Amino acid sequence: MGKQFSELSEEHIAFIQVQKLFFVGTATADSRVNVSPKGMDTLRVLDSKRVAWLNVTGSGNESAAHVQIDPRMTIMFCAFEGAPLIMRLYGKARVIHPRDAAWGTLLALFPPLPGARQVFELDIELVQTSCGAGVPLFDYAGDRETLNEWSRKKGEAGVRQYWQDKNQLSIDSIPTHIIRGE
Repeated sequence: MGKQFSELSEEHIAFIQVQKLFFVGTATADSRVNVSPKGMDTLRVLDSKRVAWLNVTGSGNESAAHVQIDPRMTIMFCAFEGAPLIMRLYGKARVIHPRDAAWGTLLALFPPLPGARQVFELDIELVQTSCGAGVPLFDYAGDRETLNEWSRKKGEAGVRQYWQDKNQLSIDSIPTHIIRGE
């Protein structure tokens, strides 16, 4: 049976801190719904009502485009080991780019990752848990290094060129504003 909470409890925070994978969902009123898996130690609980996650360069940039039009975001965690549990954080998000004043402070919360392009801060409006009994058990084998290696090989200038070429628009042609003034 699902339960709802207005903020994260200490038990919720402990659960989040051991997760290796989470999913982010965003959409605008007229766009496709985007659900992205995230890992690489890129989520931090700021307090019982706020979390932040670091977004690294990838093939798309849907979350940034969506949040700048409609700040709704859902973050979902699933227990793949131990007791079954699904937890969703519903709220309003904002995107912080490297040019923004809050960037340095938020970026310092995460391990250094090549290709870091945005931090998202989510103000939690609702925490919902459910049983997760249908989620299969998996063993964690480790993080993939493929994305980090790709970013290191491209270098900072190459990653910025990739942003210019591939990350400025969502698949629905919504601007991501990853490049200043565009």
